[in-house]
Amino acid sequence: GKHWTVNEVRALIRIWSDKNIQQQLEGTVRNKRIFEQVAAKLQKFGIDRDWKQCRTKYKNLKHEYKSVKSAQDSGSTSKSMKFFNELDAILGQCTMEQASKSDNDEIERPPEWTEAKSEKDSIG
Repeated sequence: GKHWTVNEVRALIRIWSDKNIQQQLEGTVRNKRIFEQVAAKLQKFGIDRDWKQCRTKYKNLKHEYKSVKSAQDSGSTSKSMKFFNELDAILGQCTMEQASKSDNDEIERPPEWTEAKSEKDSIG
């Protein structure tokens, strides 16, 4: 297909950064329906891409991000990519969240609950 322009990629990333979309993408491999939604949202920006193009671009961006990220983690600064920061905001978070999810199966409570509880305990 034709090359993605900077604006098209920006729009794709903006849609992808939607928490709802991210959760759907995290939970599934068969994601045609999600990318059909993404493509429909792109249409609203006047961008004409089908779901396959969206999925391919998504996979490529993700792959590129991961290779840049691992290069950085190993101390190399030579590798970079155009939308690294935008993707890091999405993917950097995801990997952290997934890591912490697998570590503790406990339902996450907001910190203020546990704090409130310990304060009560110390009063009594």
